[in-house]
Amino acid sequence: MHVLILGGTTEARRLAGLLATDAADSPPGPRVTNSLAGRVAAPRLPPGAVRVGGFGGAEGLAAWLREHAVDALVDATHPFAGTISFNAAKAATDACVPLLALRRPGWTAVEGDAWHEAGSLEDAAELLPTLGRRMFLTTGRTGLAAFAALDDLWFLVRSVEAPASPHPSRMEVLLDRGPFTLDGERELLRRHRIDVVVTKDSGGAATAPKLTAAREAGLPVVVVRRPPVPDGVRVVSGPEQALRWLTDECGPRTLREAD
Repeated sequence: MHVLILGGTTEARRLAGLLATDAADSPPGPRVTNSLAGRVAAPRLPPGAVRVGGFGGAEGLAAWLREHAVDALVDATHPFAGTISFNAAKAATDACVPLLALRRPGWTAVEGDAWHEAGSLEDAAELLPTLGRRMFLTTGRTGLAAFAALDDLWFLVRSVEAPASPHPSRMEVLLDRGPFTLDGERELLRRHRIDVVVTKDSGGAATAPKLTAAREAGLPVVVVRRPPVPDGVRVVSGPEQALRWLTDECGPRTLREAD
């Protein structure tokens, strides 16, 4: 069985690890190809074969699925990687390959949170001047053009790699990769005198401490809602559930049988 994982996330690496363990326990097991977008220069590599780069849209992905005899496709990309998810849905339909979306649960506001939801980065940018002057922007290095016209505001931008233009004129870049600690986030907000936190609803524990730190400090948080999963695509929230789906999807064959 050949499984293609559209990855780049913690959940994708965990699923690849579970499949590698399955193969080690009863070789040869499933064949796994991990696909990474290539947007990060030094990504954390998962177990199994790795390909880097795009497919050329839905048509190119469908051709790749056929050419490489893929039996199951798992979309475990970032919750905000909307384009590839819709390409995956169309390609899976065209190539007649079962598709599963693996999505970590989003964050939920609790008592004491002062969240302001936004439908997009542009919507978030419109909210900011009414909330404060010193922004902690944790939406990644892409999409900064949405905030480029806000010359009266100051931004601390945290990302894995340096952002490119266009971006806010008054900006300091902090190159860092999670997971982050609560003590570290508290100190960051204090040291930079942050009065507004801006984030995407990425979910997960690695970057959640900033939300707790903002709540403790009484700061507003602008939360950009994640895009929807394509209609008709089954969604699970964890790698273990994805592994069970793959086992069920094989029908009479199991993941422990070789191709």
